[in-house]
Amino acid sequence: MMANSVEVLPTGVSQLVVASFTSEHHQLRQDFIAQEVPVAMIFNGISHAVMMASPADLEDFALGFALTEGLLDAAQELYGVETRAVEAGMELHMEVSSACEWRLKERRRSLAGRTGCGLCGTDSLSQVRRNLLPVGPVRVSAQAVIKAEKDLRNWQHVQRLTGSTHAAAWVDLTGGILQVREDIGRHIALDKLIGHLVRHKVNPASGFFCITSRASFEMVQKAVVFGAGLLAAVSAPTCFAIEVAKENNLALAGYVRDEKMVVYSFPERFCQSVLSTG
Repeated sequence: MMANSVEVLPTGVSQLVVASFTSEHHQLRQDFIAQEVPVAMIFNGISHAVMMASPADLEDFALGFALTEGLLDAAQELYGVETRAVEAGMELHMEVSSACEWRLKERRRSLAGRTGCGLCGTDSLSQVRRNLLPVGPVRVSAQAVIKAEKDLRNWQHVQRLTGSTHAAAWVDLTGGILQVREDIGRHIALDKLIGHLVRHKVNPASGFFCITSRASFEMVQKAVVFGAGLLAAVSAPTCFAIEVAKENNLALAGYVRDEKMVVYSFPERFCQSVLSTG
């Protein structure tokens, strides 16, 4: 894509000159590259973690991350967020309740997060598998899930330019996409989306999540923390993800692509066509 085809670049995208090679020749051209910056999560002056993320929707990320990591019990415990650009990256300074600060001190992390790992910095096995409230059941047709995953491509503005970001979508029960967040990290995209939904007081029973990655157990756990009853992924889940989904009443679908999908938990909540063994 040439430079004059885009008037304003989305936040988190840079334009650079690259060299394209084939077996017969090469040429210089303009290309669009996703930005990746260190984002420090700081609670009441206490540094908790550093995550590599796209520099967009950071206030959504702050709230979503704090909730899905169990640092906040409710959005009301986050009093304010200040985003600061520093030489080394970005800092999210969060003013939180004393209860949140106590939780942070109890399970303080000292390692930096990475986009491919949702547990970086967790210092105890007991912090991995949390006791969560089971979600309420959500019933949708397979057609609605397939439609949403297909339509999601049209919402991935950064991915279309750069080819290097994931997306998480909130979808109504008919398969209509309502809101999307993109990030270089699949967990962060979902955290950003959850932060937005919580800030706008969206009812978890009103829709479901669609994601462009595999359904790792962290993605399942984050969906359950929000209260969503269904998670659909373009790729496969893990055994641990399926186990956590079943324990918490979450309907889980994977390989949602090409008019097909595979359901790994609670198939009765989908259209009967999903249950065909043919």
